[in-house]
Amino acid sequence: MNNQLLFAALAATLGASAATAAGLTQYVNPAVGTGDHGHVFLGANVPFGFVQLGPSQHIRGWDWCSGYNDTDSVMVGFSHTHLSGTGIGELGDVTIMPSARKPLAESRYDRSSTVTLPGYYATRLTDAAVDVELTATARSGMHRYRTVNPTDTLCITLDLAYGIGWDKRVVSDLKVDNDSTLSGLRFSKGWAKDQRIYFSAIFSRPWASVSLTDSTAVCRFAPSREPLTVKVGLSATGTDGARANLAAEIPGWDFNAVRTAADRDWNSSLSHIAIEGGNETQRRIFYTALYHSLFAPVIFNDVDGTYRGADGAVHRDTTFTPRTILSLWDTYRAANPLYLLAYPELSADLAPSFVHTAEEQGKLPVWLLHSSETDCMIGNPGIPVLANMVLAGDVADEEAAFQAMKRSAMLDERSMGLLKTHGYIPADLEPANETCAKALEYALADWCVARVAERLGHEADRKYFDDRAQTYRRYFDPATRMMRGVNFDGKFTTPFDPFHSEPAKGDYTEGNAWQYRWLVPHDVHGLIGLYGGEKPFVECLDSLFVVKGDFGDKVAPDLTGLIGQYVHGNEPSHHIIYLYNYAGMPSKAAPRLREVMETLYHDAPAGLCGNEDVGQMSAWYVLSAMGLYQVEPAGGKFIIGSPLFDKATVAVAPDRTFTVETVGNSAKNIYVQSATLNGKPYPYSYISLADMRRGGTLRLVMGAKPSKWGTARKYRP
Repeated sequence: MNNQLLFAALAATLGASAATAAGLTQYVNPAVGTGDHGHVFLGANVPFGFVQLGPSQHIRGWDWCSGYNDTDSVMVGFSHTHLSGTGIGELGDVTIMPSARKPLAESRYDRSSTVTLPGYYATRLTDAAVDVELTATARSGMHRYRTVNPTDTLCITLDLAYGIGWDKRVVSDLKVDNDSTLSGLRFSKGWAKDQRIYFSAIFSRPWASVSLTDSTAVCRFAPSREPLTVKVGLSATGTDGARANLAAEIPGWDFNAVRTAADRDWNSSLSHIAIEGGNETQRRIFYTALYHSLFAPVIFNDVDGTYRGADGAVHRDTTFTPRTILSLWDTYRAANPLYLLAYPELSADLAPSFVHTAEEQGKLPVWLLHSSETDCMIGNPGIPVLANMVLAGDVADEEAAFQAMKRSAMLDERSMGLLKTHGYIPADLEPANETCAKALEYALADWCVARVAERLGHEADRKYFDDRAQTYRRYFDPATRMMRGVNFDGKFTTPFDPFHSEPAKGDYTEGNAWQYRWLVPHDVHGLIGLYGGEKPFVECLDSLFVVKGDFGDKVAPDLTGLIGQYVHGNEPSHHIIYLYNYAGMPSKAAPRLREVMETLYHDAPAGLCGNEDVGQMSAWYVLSAMGLYQVEPAGGKFIIGSPLFDKATVAVAPDRTFTVETVGNSAKNIYVQSATLNGKPYPYSYISLADMRRGGTLRLVMGAKPSKWGTARKYRP
């Protein structure tokens, strides 16, 4: 039995002990994050599935980046690809709109009839007078439609023109294969520069008539009391791949069987973490967050191992499953460490995906969208993710991984040429600016390269990248104790307003000086030294959560979820609370962690304080609710916080579990008083991934008042 099957068996055992016969999907509310700025995908999919089949709407602004927002009452159809939680709209491929009597371009829907479950979506389109059900497999979607009046003709419009946000059709091709099958291609450009989706759509009975344009097909079906079922296979390589995927994943017409299999897949994946204790709402928030964390990185190949690479060419490799939708600037912080802890088998696909992508496009992924590198966001975020896998021992060819990291760090693009030439990025030599944020991100990535070089014995490379990792010091202004942009003459940029934030202007990216002063996760003690010691460091950290200021009238919509100038709605703040542990003050972290978990996450459509960012926002909650968080960008050191639950048990290996257990935990007892690891006293305020992977139990005794646990210098991270 391979590791994946062993994990599934162990996870099933954990899930059975943690939930009723209904399984863990009973705790998932897929609507969380579909309102406000959450941008979360709503619909039918399976864990890491390429197909994300769900409702699509008219795009009415930023909050429709996933193609759907809970506040809207009108749908334009059901699309097979979506993004979840991004700040840019894209995809929306192969949209199907059902209607009775005549084709409709849109329809209102009945909220009271809507059912949303993992792997299943259902609603009634009121204007279209059709009942809709959707389910999915990894590469295929399945629809079931019934006219409200069985004597009505059913019209199915298959639309290749519709796209979400930036996505615009360039070329489409539609073919009638027989009296119940359509196939074709949708080629579009937008955020993804070259996106090709091939499909094969098979209907459960022949149509009475069909009419085609280059981008739409309208199929009319005679009245029937039997539902019409449609199954659609997708591929990025060709219609043959789409047909093969559909034949392999949905060979028959049993909609309920596919729905049941999707539910089973979700229960298996959710069962990697079993929680006990907490209240019903906390359990729903937790498992919904875990569910949302598992939407990506999606699989990106056909069932025979064929895939479209980042070079645009078609390749075939059966040794791994390529992965895409890599929002790495977001996910390197919490989502990818969560995968290492609870889904380590994912590394077998992710690591070779990264290395192959580097071979195909000359660098590691930055923000890979299907086969297109978008270069969205700053830094080298693929480096910490790959380095983390190497340092965890999860990469077969560590030298190939190191060379991919080194090559990516030594490019001239995206301000790295200036960094190599000057030792920092002069703000007045970079028209795009954001140079302070860029330099801080490059520094933490360079530290990761150095750690892998150290592991492999490449001493010259270790020294070079360790030196570059200290670049952050050039940006620290002792007078303001802030990170600031630096010009070619070595002087800080002016004017300086630590509160102002404007997209693509100034020294920072989606933030201001108050957030970026803390972005040195790879050398926290070095940062503490710049502040003049732990006391002024903690004083400044305290002030972050109370100071008020004006971002300005051009602020990015991402800066949400504020506690003072702490911005939980965007990623640069996500590690900050845990910095207290480095200064020997875990007691200051505990109330802030509880505050974020209890006030900024809810079991409601507006349940996220910022956009999901492909799992990162939810992964922060999953880890923090278990009492764990990785601050350093690689190396597997998890900081111990303030767990919400009595017990959280993780399947860390096919034959082992690791449990975080609390004693006396409550809404008041939020402070760790003492700890044991496998029955032995554990004075450290952090724990390594390696220790957790060995299995066992970390038991935390909780109390209502701060203690001295984890405060001594030798016990801090």
